[in-house]
Amino acid sequence: MSWPAPDQDSQYLDTILRQTRDAMRHLRAAKHMIGQVEGTGEAADGLIRVRTGADGVLRHVDLNPRALRLTPEAIGREVTRAIQSAQDDSARQAKEIVNGVASHVDALPEPLDERFVEHRVETAMRDLYSGGL
Repeated sequence: MSWPAPDQDSQYLDTILRQTRDAMRHLRAAKHMIGQVEGTGEAADGLIRVRTGADGVLRHVDLNPRALRLTPEAIGREVTRAIQSAQDDSARQAKEIVNGVASHVDALPEPLDERFVEHRVETAMRDLYSGGL
């Protein structure tokens, strides 16, 4: 890993802070958008329609009265199919949102760690012994 020169630490820190704020802004926006996701699914030729949230929780079921002509087993099967379709739709939408924000998070530089501190101490010690400080 390459670190900034000591005289560029302040500029490097400013860049990291700006990038982090940008990533956090995008993450907050993504969280809000995911909260608004509503997947839709239907079955039985549109007689059964459902909506689910990004979390997969069922939000609404709409049964056309003609769906009641189906057998109870068929209604159960078709409702299940519509719910699964809506959950797949909401999961797809949430994934698109996450993928859209991932580039902002992935662009963050690797955090500075003890190796950075060790490198700075070694550099300062070398400068001290060579009369550079």
